[in-house]
Amino acid sequence: MITPSLATFLITIINIGILFFILRAILFKPVTKFMEDRTKKIEDAIAQSEKARLESQELLRQYEDRLKKAEGDADAIIRSARETAQQQSEKIVAEGKAAAEKFLANGRTQLETEQKAAMAMFKTEAAALVVSAAAKLIQRELNQDDNRRLAGLLLQELGK
Repeated sequence: MITPSLATFLITIINIGILFFILRAILFKPVTKFMEDRTKKIEDAIAQSEKARLESQELLRQYEDRLKKAEGDADAIIRSARETAQQQSEKIVAEGKAAAEKFLANGRTQLETEQKAAMAMFKTEAAALVVSAAAKLIQRELNQDDNRRLAGLLLQELGK
């Protein structure tokens, strides 16, 4: 059997210590540095993604605000267009009514003028007919004064 000696034990401990320092210098430090770098990169990526998320939320809020403003502007434009169309419609209707009233007034004036002319012509013709009929009844020719007197009586009767 193997009996452990103190010298073997001490040499083993010194070998383990040397191996520990060598491995630590060669293996542990680079692995630890790699892990720290990796952790830092992950933290930076998380921070960057959080920053990008906040920026995207801000952009979304800005776009929503712009959209609301654009909708408001569109509503204002539509409202203004409707008011303008209503005003133009009222103006066109008023102009049409004015033109129709003017046309009717001209028609009435023309009708009254024609009516007066027809009435004057009727009075003249009626007077001539009455004078002619009266002359036949009397069987004589009436003079100018008689014609006027009979025409005046006829006109008075017609005027009533």
